[in-house]
Amino acid sequence: MPQPSPDTVPQPPRAREPARRAARAVFGNGTAHSRDQHRCLAAAYDPVTLPRLAAAGVGPGWRCLEVGAGGGSIARWLADRVAPGGSVLATDLDPRDLTTGPGLEAAALDVARDPLPEGAYDLVVARLVLQHVPARDTVLRKLVRALRPGGLLQIDEIDASYEPPLLTPGPQAEALYVRFLEAKRAALRAAGGDPGWARRAPAAMRAAGLTALDVHLHIGVRHAQDPGLELQLNHTRNLQDRLREQGMTDDELERVRDLMQDPSFRAASSVFYSVQGRRPAEERL
Repeated sequence: MPQPSPDTVPQPPRAREPARRAARAVFGNGTAHSRDQHRCLAAAYDPVTLPRLAAAGVGPGWRCLEVGAGGGSIARWLADRVAPGGSVLATDLDPRDLTTGPGLEAAALDVARDPLPEGAYDLVVARLVLQHVPARDTVLRKLVRALRPGGLLQIDEIDASYEPPLLTPGPQAEALYVRFLEAKRAALRAAGGDPGWARRAPAAMRAAGLTALDVHLHIGVRHAQDPGLELQLNHTRNLQDRLREQGMTDDELERVRDLMQDPSFRAASSVFYSVQGRRPAEERL
């Protein structure tokens, strides 16, 4: 990627302070639950996300933006990868779980409301972000405009509409797990999210003007030692109030936690989509 001159280096967006935001994030930061969630997310999905970025050629001198950086595992990897000469801006609605370092800045950003510099980045990454943003198509076009011509956008999302139980102690346990999944999807929809948006991401990225689309799918088996199932366990606590709003009782939540820690339990994971596309080198978007 050609590099900008020093006077054209993109500056961090001017973001609103988290305390002034009206929106209540589905997964808030700065808590024990958020730090545990970031750990599980990194363990479950970095083995897919990071090799995809490496294979795309991310390297020294690249200028990168991560939206919804969470705990920062992707941003830290990128900062090491783009040195020397590159930079990474990690943003989140609430960036308190992010740390800075050489070549790595952090900023508060509401991607649905705050501006981004246009034509500024060689790479933009958003993992498990757009499904939670009601104006996701508008945000997607904003992310595309933030790319330099020829720049790469990687969107990683999960399709939570498919994650059925496979082995449970019996019909009641199976029904309980399904009830939990349905309650979680309902909670996400109530907050303006779309738990099944991942499978529409490739078409949305093409409609936003990206080319050279590359779609990668990953699905696994959830079991007691799987970080993806640890993430589900985290959600029984991290989303506890929202799950109660969808009719789950504390007793049901405790029983579904016990079920997920049963060594014999097995379930299909959600389908993880990793989609890459490039801003055309010449076409105006």
